[in-house]
Amino acid sequence: MVKNGQRTTVRVLRYQAPGEPDGGVEVITFARLRGMPAGSDRPPMQRADFHVLAIVGSGHGAVTVDFVRYRLERGAIVWIRPGRVHRWDSIAALSGTLVLFRPESVPQGSPGADPLGPVSWRPAGRPALVRLAADHLRREHDAVRARPIPGAAAILGSLLEVLLLRASDCAPPPPAGREIFTAYAAAVDAHCATSREVAWYARQLGYSPRTLSRATHEAVGRSAKQFIDDQVVLEAKRLLAHTDITVTECARRAGFDDPANFSKFFRSRAGLTPGVFAATARVPADHTAPPPPDRQP
Repeated sequence: MVKNGQRTTVRVLRYQAPGEPDGGVEVITFARLRGMPAGSDRPPMQRADFHVLAIVGSGHGAVTVDFVRYRLERGAIVWIRPGRVHRWDSIAALSGTLVLFRPESVPQGSPGADPLGPVSWRPAGRPALVRLAADHLRREHDAVRARPIPGAAAILGSLLEVLLLRASDCAPPPPAGREIFTAYAAAVDAHCATSREVAWYARQLGYSPRTLSRATHEAVGRSAKQFIDDQVVLEAKRLLAHTDITVTECARRAGFDDPANFSKFFRSRAGLTPGVFAATARVPADHTAPPPPDRQP
């Protein structure tokens, strides 16, 4: 289903249809993941262009997503969105289900539709229904793989939507009126290397710059321009920490023609130069560096 990209330190995983009528959904278990490179004793950093939703059935473990380490335990839900750099730090004692699916499968209004939605949480409401939905999807997926039937893609797509809606129902609710910011955040996530001007995003989305600034401030307490800059810095940190590219190449990928301007931009917002950040943040091959801060689900 996934194909490795060409990166020195980060495994870039791209969705590839496996050829079976699975509707763009793959379901695996933590037991199966442990037999893959991502679940090995020295797991690589990964970056996928698809969603990963995990429902922990039992045990304790951890996953790191964009410099934050989340401790996992029974009942935890993990939603890793496309483009997020992540690593399964400890899954030896975990059981549960992982679902891999394309971005277009995410229902509007669910946590996954929000680029800044929660990564991990303990479900409120009726968590047993989340586990039942995941188990039903896994069983149907296994049955389709064993013997394809007409309509299998529709069955799996419908069951995936049920699971995502159940998971959403158990997630912390987003603030009211967040739709404009969600659209803005998704656009910035996709195009921050193309433009760092609020007016450019306003034209793309059909809102005024003032509307975007008001929605962004209400959602995250930052101006629309500050939010763009934050995302540019985050993407630069991902590249500097988890690949061996030069600062000049990082500047180019971040949309800067002049590395000196990029260094000045990065230092003013991150508090240190790109070179110093890379030297202190890059994870050695044996992963003996101190882990990032833990965050409870």
